[in-house]
Order: sequence, then C-alpha cells, then structure tokens
Amino acid sequence: MKKIIGLLAFACCMIAVPVFSQQQKSFYDFTVKDIDGNPYKLSELKGKKILVVNTASKCGNTPQYADLEKLYQTYGSKNFVIIGFPANNFGGQEPGSNDEIKNFCQVNYGVTFPMMSKISVKGGDIDPLYKWLTSKDLNGVMDSDVTWNFQKYMIDENGKLVGMVDPKVKPDTEKILNWINKN
Repeated sequence: MKKIIGLLAFACCMIAVPVFSQQQKSFYDFTVKDIDGNPYKLSELKGKKILVVNTASKCGNTPQYADLEKLYQTYGSKNFVIIGFPANNFGGQEPGSNDEIKNFCQVNYGVTFPMMSKISVKGGDIDPLYKWLTSKDLNGVMDSDVTWNFQKYMIDENGKLVGMVDPKVKPDTEKILNWINKN
C-alpha cells in the first residue's frame, strides 16, 4: 500500500512540474517577427532591460515615437532596448502594411530601435507574447489590459515582467528612468 501511495505521489509531481514550468515562461521563450518578416528570437536580448510598446501611426500618442527614440539613443548603450509592436486594435489607428509602418517611423521620427511586424495586442487574435504580458497566470506577476496605443511593459534582464506604464504616460517618466538606471 505504501508503494502505491508513493508511486501516486511521484506521478502527481511529475505531472505538476511540466504544467508549472509551462505557465512560467519568460520573455525569452518567444520568437516574434521583425518589421521585415524575419524571425526575431527574444532570447537574443538576454541581459538587457526591455521596454515593449504597442505602437500606431495615426494616434494622438504617435509623437511618443520621438520620446522613445530619444530614450533609446540615451540608454541603448546601457543594456537597454525598446521594441515596438505596431497594432491596429484601437480605432484603426495603424492601418498600414509593415513596409508603410517602417517607412513612416524612419521618415517622421528617425526610429532606430527594433520594430516588429504588426500584431494584435488584445482580443481573440491576441499575439502569444501579448497574452503572456497581460496574463498573471502566464507571466507570474500581474494581469493587465492593453487599453490603448503606446502602453509600455518593462522586462528585466532575466526576462521577467516587472511593470507597466499607461499609454498616455510619456516614456521619459520617472518610473521608467528609475527602472533603467537601477542596478
């Protein structure tokens, strides 16, 4: 009888471990597509602080591209990177193709930080990365809803979500600057 109980306990543990590890993925477990459609392994960013931002070209917050670029130019050499994810989820404010978005960002704001292919950041077709960013069951930190364009998620050097900043808050807010400069 003791052997059966022991075997059952062992079997339960073996089943529980993979389920837990699947739920606690890190940011680095994802591969996305860059603005040119090429695979972009987020694991290549290990050791960097990452600001993930859903963007749009025809939004009242679009001028934040300039603020993001300035932040990237200032701190990009200090193990910090910004990744832009164009999305058309809010008021159809990102209707363009990836090529049009890339051109818009470069011509109007001189964007040099990595831009990814257009995705969905909410709803039934939410991108797996954004599902992870917005679900505590998956990221282990917090639930959130992407409420508008230019919402910012902070990822630490270990691929863990550490915070979020609302869309209307500019990228040079104290919360983000303190996080970047914190050792």
